[in-house]
Amino acid sequence: MMKWIASAAFGMEGMTGRDLKRLGMQNVRVMDIGGAMFEGSFEDAFRANLWLRTCDRILLVMAQFRATSFEELFQGVKAIEWEGLLPEDARFPIRAKCVKSTLMSPSDVQKIAKRAMVERLKGAYGLDWFDETGVLFQIDISIRDDIVTVSVDSSGEALSRRGYRTWNGEAPIRETLAAALILNSGWHPWQRLYDPCCGTGTLLVEAAFIALGRAPGLTRAFAMDAWPCAPHDALRRIRTEAKLKYEEGSRREIRICGSDIDPDAIELARRHVRQAGLAGRIELEVKDLRDVTLSGEPGVFVCNPPYGERLDNLRAAHTVARQLGRLQERNPGWTLCAFSADMGFEREYGRRANRRRRYYNGRIECEYHIFEPGAPEPKNRPIQRKQQSGMRGGKK
Repeated sequence: MMKWIASAAFGMEGMTGRDLKRLGMQNVRVMDIGGAMFEGSFEDAFRANLWLRTCDRILLVMAQFRATSFEELFQGVKAIEWEGLLPEDARFPIRAKCVKSTLMSPSDVQKIAKRAMVERLKGAYGLDWFDETGVLFQIDISIRDDIVTVSVDSSGEALSRRGYRTWNGEAPIRETLAAALILNSGWHPWQRLYDPCCGTGTLLVEAAFIALGRAPGLTRAFAMDAWPCAPHDALRRIRTEAKLKYEEGSRREIRICGSDIDPDAIELARRHVRQAGLAGRIELEVKDLRDVTLSGEPGVFVCNPPYGERLDNLRAAHTVARQLGRLQERNPGWTLCAFSADMGFEREYGRRANRRRRYYNGRIECEYHIFEPGAPEPKNRPIQRKQQSGMRGGKK
């Protein structure tokens, strides 16, 4: 049984671990930083690549050992049975990351590890030179607290690259983060979902994928698809099963809508919806946030509104926060979830959130605020809403 790491960004490690357990992976262990570990076959890793919504990459763990010198690093990497995975014409570039360790030079780690791998493969294949013209095996070496983890990236491009978003707006949110926001919103697929600051539509597409049972990696390739050692017939069967499940799920009714004040953003959102194979399933329109008033059964607002760090306009961000507070007031019974780096968001909104989660959007620390309808506010300081300014909404 092989060991794998499902790498994930800060705040999404637990979600990734739970999803691995739902997929039936063995010995799942959530890591303090960086994701979750599990044990399984090539087929299990492929299934994880295909289905995990909040995971960045699936890495095959080749070895873990302690190293405080370059000689220890060299011997540890050389001891790995690389010939069992890499053919003689394999391409094997190396990425390195060092944190709180004696060895803190990624470039030197790359050089030493490359030399160790070449020496090992020379002995295995009887060659003095490797052209590296064949299949790609991206090697990752992570050193944290002097513990070296050597792994091979089975994903290729990051798993956030679903394949439907080929045009980006002003401040795009990663697909994995968008999925995490939807999953933590409390929304259920049978409910209405509305994004009043939808931008280029990433939150809406990820919600539709969840509602319709569509594997996020269904239409993209993974690095392990090309590995000679992988059981290709079995991997094709797994992908076919996922396609059949989506065909069945696509018959479900969904009520997912969005709007934005920016016509260009809505045009990009429409393109992304078509790219995702969801044409006609998601309603989009150009609308000012202050004009959103919905009738009928309540649901969940989920949004990634503009905030000051992103637009360099904190006043506009505060205005949008106040507008979102009034949006919930105009639509009784609706939950509202807003993702923002604005530390004054709750003050401008007019109340404290009932729940919060912390994530990073790139390098920007953000909080996910969840305002439930009719729920008592937490017993903390009261928040006074400032007077509404004359602005009519922020651009996403």
